Amino acid sequence: MRCIRVDQPSEFDDHIALAVGQSDAVFVLFFGRETEETNKSWCPDCVIADPLIRKAISTVDNSIILEIPVDRSTDTSSPALVFRQRNDVSLQKVPTLLRWTKHGPSSIRLVEDECHREENILDFVAKTNDPCPQE
Repeated sequence: MRCIRVDQPSEFDDHIALAVGQSDAVFVLFFGRETEETNKSWCPDCVIADPLIRKAISTVDNSIILEIPVDRSTDTSSPALVFRQRNDVSLQKVPTLLRWTKHGPSSIRLVEDECHREENILDFVAKTNDPCPQE
């Protein structure tokens, strides 16, 4: 498993294009950005979900996780606000885990507390290995 952190939203599309050109198992994880005070995410669900997501995705050959830190939705000056406005992402809550293909994001996604239930994540990852996942 390879992890690529994308701190600049303007670089997101380039990183996605590169990742899907290298792997059929590309995951995009939107999570609450770490605070300066604690160096942990401001999002408690993200803190719980992170190790579970990494463990599950690490079982997929040649997998890539694009890590996208986002600020609180109330921070209207944040460049990451664009992900809440993009039609292909439609980010509402974090954490959000998407599967991305050459055709764009899958309709399959895990959101918020769904991301800290191991059985949900394993099922989500299993669908990634299905050549024709049900969407």
